Amino acid sequence: MKLTYIVLFCFLFSGQLKAQQKTYCNPVNIDYGYTPIPNFSEWGKHRATADPVIVNYKGDYYLFSTNQWGYWWSSDMLKWNFVSKKFLRPWNGGVYDELCAPAVGIVGDTMIVFGSTYTSKFTLWMSTNPKANEWKPLVDSFDIGGWDPAFFTDDDGRLYMYNGSSNVFPLYGVELNRKTFQPIGTRKEMYMLQGWRYGWQRFGELMDNTFLDAFIEGATMTKHNGKYYLQYGAPGTEFSGYADGVVVGDNPLGGFTPQSDPLSMKAGGFSRGAGHGSTFMDRQNNYWHVSTSIVCVKNTFERRIGIWPAGFDKDDVMWCNTAFGDYPQYLPGNAGKEHGAFAGWYLLNYKKPVTVSSTLGSYYANNAVDESIKTYWSAVSADKGEWIQTDLGNASTVHAIQINYADQDAEFLGKQTTTYHQYKIYASVDGKKWDVLVDKSNNKTDVPHDYIELEKPVQARFIRLENIHMPTGKFAISGLRVFGNGNGKKPDAVKNLIVLRTEKDKRSAYIKWPPVDNAFAYNLYYGTAPGKLYNNIMVHDLNEYWFKAMDSQKPYYFTIEAINENGVSEKTKIQKVE
Repeated sequence: MKLTYIVLFCFLFSGQLKAQQKTYCNPVNIDYGYTPIPNFSEWGKHRATADPVIVNYKGDYYLFSTNQWGYWWSSDMLKWNFVSKKFLRPWNGGVYDELCAPAVGIVGDTMIVFGSTYTSKFTLWMSTNPKANEWKPLVDSFDIGGWDPAFFTDDDGRLYMYNGSSNVFPLYGVELNRKTFQPIGTRKEMYMLQGWRYGWQRFGELMDNTFLDAFIEGATMTKHNGKYYLQYGAPGTEFSGYADGVVVGDNPLGGFTPQSDPLSMKAGGFSRGAGHGSTFMDRQNNYWHVSTSIVCVKNTFERRIGIWPAGFDKDDVMWCNTAFGDYPQYLPGNAGKEHGAFAGWYLLNYKKPVTVSSTLGSYYANNAVDESIKTYWSAVSADKGEWIQTDLGNASTVHAIQINYADQDAEFLGKQTTTYHQYKIYASVDGKKWDVLVDKSNNKTDVPHDYIELEKPVQARFIRLENIHMPTGKFAISGLRVFGNGNGKKPDAVKNLIVLRTEKDKRSAYIKWPPVDNAFAYNLYYGTAPGKLYNNIMVHDLNEYWFKAMDSQKPYYFTIEAINENGVSEKTKIQKVE
């Protein structure tokens, strides 16, 4: 009886520890599948997915995305459980290709799923118990083919479908018959990019080209307060400026008026890009936006997923907050915390000294602390005992750690459901006496972007990550990110923000400010009204920025704050730029 009590106590205590993790950190930590590139013998195999959709179904969250040979469900938006399922039937399935840019809808009590296609033999699937992987064909050959489809069920029960992915053609929409799932009437044009006016819609990393190849794709619809918000991705999935825009109308099939700025955009920081996604509501009736972030090193389509808080202001303007969007954020259901709010834990080891057990070629140690998911350090092997150590510079309060693995010499293709990472994290104040901070030596899950919120914060100057087991490839890290507070002074405020808007092209501006000596980054906020600075760009190291994302026909408002490991400065006075 006594032993039973002890076991029960330990079980409950373990559950309490798990429940105490109140935050998450982008990129989303799911077991991304492996994808080949055209010449993978030269560059290597890598993890990738994109085009995510999350729906709240019967109290749980379901995540679908491109080429994953299944989907995930979660009860808390932290732990995602993979369900293996091939949605392509034998006549149109590929070895390395599966459900691409999926559409997921809720019709009554039924979940429906459909993938991108231009064929007439793609199945429309249905389920009333997706957690148990119970699916059956709803329409055997759903012949309303199109790339990047999306479903929307209106309050009156009417069902709509949107699709489109092109640098030539617009997004389209059509109403579907709820019983036959056949179109009612002909499809209508919804929206086409207007790069001549909206600078962020221009093609290219620096948004230099007005008309060249800019893609509109990834339609999704949200209804709020009687208005319809059609969202779309642009201008290209390989760019840091990959974003989701939104147009607003009084009818699900238009006409629509664009909001000037992107809904979701993340042009700076560790994990960049926030395009081709969808908006969903949690159990507390708060909105979130899930979208595609980029890696794009081994291949243009090497991508990840991020989740950001979203919503509508008092004027029904739709917003999405990506400020500190790859720092720890609060999960749904935290009493007293605004949904998705930044936890207030700052990056402690940006470009701080790093030591490692070994280095493969030019994959240098400092790549693991440069706040770029595109660069990484690699050891010469995947052997147990390979390690990387980061020096925070002084004893700091550590709250959380994120481990971002890189794909170096991976051997897998497709979905692997039996792979796992194992490691230990040690902490030290003096670099001599070490304590085990995290022990995942018995872990049996695949955690490519593992995020650990400590039960209690600790004081440490040195953090060491030691490898025990890799799922494939060498022990390689694109980001060993330590979050907390540096126990020092917050940065001084920026003294003078200068915004020079170009006369001939009102979409662009040169922005400059005096450097702040005790800051390593800046948050630049902007918008078309002083109370609506919903967009943000995090700039590291530099004290200037070429900004090319404005609506040429509206005035803009800007403010900036400085960032270091101890916090943020006060923002500058908001200034208007005509």
